[in-house]
Amino acid sequence: MADTAPGAIAPATPRSRAKADRREALLAAAAALYARSGFNGVSIEDLGTAVGVSGPAVYRHFTGKQAVLAALLVGVSEDLVFGGRAVADQADDAASALRSLIAFHVDFALSNPDVIRVQDRDLDQLADEDRHRVRALQRSYVELWVDVLGRAHPGVDAASLRIRAHATFGLINSTPHSAAASPTSAVRALLEEMALAALTPAR
Repeated sequence: MADTAPGAIAPATPRSRAKADRREALLAAAAALYARSGFNGVSIEDLGTAVGVSGPAVYRHFTGKQAVLAALLVGVSEDLVFGGRAVADQADDAASALRSLIAFHVDFALSNPDVIRVQDRDLDQLADEDRHRVRALQRSYVELWVDVLGRAHPGVDAASLRIRAHATFGLINSTPHSAAASPTSAVRALLEEMALAALTPAR
């Protein structure tokens, strides 16, 4: 059997893929359960039952339900920062970068309403280190938007642009709950239109 070269990533095995799939299933179940019942209203046994395993089997993937919450919220914060940077970097200019960021965040909000609800309600349930990590990632994400806005609207002070960014996140993040019965395509188009208007300073 050939040795794996130093630094090379070992090929995934059926066992490792199954473990990764179970971990993702647990995170998805946690988002739904925590959103519905709150962090304190969900037990390890509830998480296991949701994916068809016993409560103790959850510990093969996470040290406890607080670790599940950390993986969920730190993970989504990292996805926003790295994904946002990627779409902004791929844009040809500041205006298109802004439109791409808006579309990116609208897609996130429409795809992850449960995660948004959990973050709004249960962020303080994280251990201090994990909560600080989430907060730092959130600040990085905001500053990414402020940088793009500053390039799209030169001459506008950063503090005003930061307020616009925060307000836009509030608009986009709250809508998937109130507009759940509306067609996704219509909600997406409306949110993108409203976000662009909110982020555009008056001349």
